[in-house]
Amino acid sequence: MSGAAVRLENVAFSYGETAMSFDLDVEASEIVAIMGPSGSGKSTLLNLVAGFEAPSSGRILIGGEDAAGLPPAQRPVSMVFQENNLFSHLDVARNVGLGRSPSLRLTGADRADIAAALARTGLAGKEKRLPAELSGGERQRVALARALLRDRPVLLLDEAFASLGPALRREMLELVRDLHAERRMTILMVTHHPGDARALCHRIAFVEDGRVAAVAPTAEMFSPDAPEAFRAYIGA
Repeated sequence: MSGAAVRLENVAFSYGETAMSFDLDVEASEIVAIMGPSGSGKSTLLNLVAGFEAPSSGRILIGGEDAAGLPPAQRPVSMVFQENNLFSHLDVARNVGLGRSPSLRLTGADRADIAAALARTGLAGKEKRLPAELSGGERQRVALARALLRDRPVLLLDEAFASLGPALRREMLELVRDLHAERRMTILMVTHHPGDARALCHRIAFVEDGRVAAVAPTAEMFSPDAPEAFRAYIGA
């Protein structure tokens, strides 16, 4: 698998009285951090790409194809949320299996792929555990394993590791970096942690007041030449 380019062209969306308009180009296999103040539109941007929200105008291109009208399940996208969206009554293997079949009608090949995804995310041997029996970091690994099983060229991370402590968050970022090296998927990652962006991302898109106010390489965004609004946001 390799990544797919993502392009938002004049994508307009309104939430109540808040009007948003996004323009963003992400290259195939690139890792881009989406950063900005709370309420600025970061999660909305991801939800538009994923298909959970529909724009009032504009185009969303994934791999050069217009995603308009495609429901989330049919888009070449997987998403991992801060709240890992696991089903409490399903064990780890079945939670991961939902990434392949919502009805859990799984073939032998599907089960082999589930086992491989669990092994790759450090969950081998925990297939029969329920989410309540896992740590927070392990639950996020289950969500990531499910995304891997979907095997889509674009991975969206919506503050996926925000609730983890520093050591666990670092561990998850290292896992994502390793998975990206293997699979070369395109990653858009919403985060409030500058260290996460420094550790993983090629570029940063700074979202402010419902628009992408600046996009630049990560090193540039953490330099004195960065936009003043972004420097104020990170406390520089």
